[in-house]
Amino acid sequence: MRKIISGNVLVAQGGGPTAVINQSLAGVVVESRKFPQIGHVYGALQGVQGIVNEKLIDLTETTEHNLEAVAQTPGAALLSTRDKPDKEYCGKILKVLWKHGVRYFFYIGGNDSAETCLIIKKQAAKARHKLRVVHIPKTIDNDLLVTDHCPGYGSAARFVALAFAGANLDNQALPGVYIGVVMGRDAGFLTAASCLARTYPDDGPHLIYLPERTFDEARFVADVKTVLARHKRCVVAVAEGIKDAKGNRIGADWEHVDKFGNPLLSGALVAKRLTDALERDKSIERIRADVFGYLQRSLPGCVSEVDRFEAREVAEKAVQYAIRHDLDGSVAIRRIGDYAVEYALKSLESVAKKTRHMEDEYIAASGTDVTEAFRAYVKPLAGPLPCIERIAAPAVPSKPQGRRAGGMRVR
Repeated sequence: MRKIISGNVLVAQGGGPTAVINQSLAGVVVESRKFPQIGHVYGALQGVQGIVNEKLIDLTETTEHNLEAVAQTPGAALLSTRDKPDKEYCGKILKVLWKHGVRYFFYIGGNDSAETCLIIKKQAAKARHKLRVVHIPKTIDNDLLVTDHCPGYGSAARFVALAFAGANLDNQALPGVYIGVVMGRDAGFLTAASCLARTYPDDGPHLIYLPERTFDEARFVADVKTVLARHKRCVVAVAEGIKDAKGNRIGADWEHVDKFGNPLLSGALVAKRLTDALERDKSIERIRADVFGYLQRSLPGCVSEVDRFEAREVAEKAVQYAIRHDLDGSVAIRRIGDYAVEYALKSLESVAKKTRHMEDEYIAASGTDVTEAFRAYVKPLAGPLPCIERIAAPAVPSKPQGRRAGGMRVR
């Protein structure tokens, strides 16, 4: 058996929080502490930013009770960052890892985090610093390559499904047009999960718009009017990242740009653009739009059990790959059977800075809905949803004037 290298572990969290990211954190700590070769398990506060600034905490000292309670808590317990390290930044990270005797680095995050892992791995090899680097996947957008799905997505998909189920019930009681704007810059997986809100044939969302298909404002208005003619109401699910025929994002906020000069993405602008388009058509009444915003990411009490379980296991597997098997990479989930998974280690190069889009087989030919194949894909990830029932009772026939009802004359 290979001799395990002695040293310390460092774990960090990057990007947007999720409902289950702390399961992955706990998985790294608990699994790492099983190996006698590991001296300390450190946590970096605020991701890679915390590493550079040496804001570390010693997770070796946490109790199992505390860790398990944190694991059940949404959000990022170690706090997070949006920093995207370049080679110089990663060089600083490597120096801190060396100072603290870190031989195993685990970064929980999306494709930017995978790219950071890749740069650090290459720099460590060049400096002949014996370091194992493993990326632990996390993103509600579900847009990482080489994995069937990402931890964090199932719980967010559950939130979206439940939110639209509630919006549909409200819309059924008081008909009108309801628009829900969902996170999703380039991939429509989260918006598409709204399809799980449907129980009856006339349930919403009646229209689903994804970033993978061109958005046409005039067609949107026509689509809504068609649904209104059929159902007397309309529920719309739309991704914040929808683009027009020229590739321009409907929700691009050019008044606020990032440090690279890119416009920020605003769900509020998408909502306003769509409601304004409908209001210009005077035949459409009672229009309402909501932006789900950050609510999708870390809502307590809205966690998929499958998501919770898998977020823990990907972290445990990451530790085993790095410490027991002396490997670098990114942990991927493979779906087998209906429903079961297994885990595999993929190269960092296959994940870093790459974006997955919804496959064509998941998008209906109309471009305004998803297929049954997608519904089958997302259903086990979101988990069982509450039962939605309608009153089943016959209508009471009207009676002519003058007839007696219950012994009284009707006037």
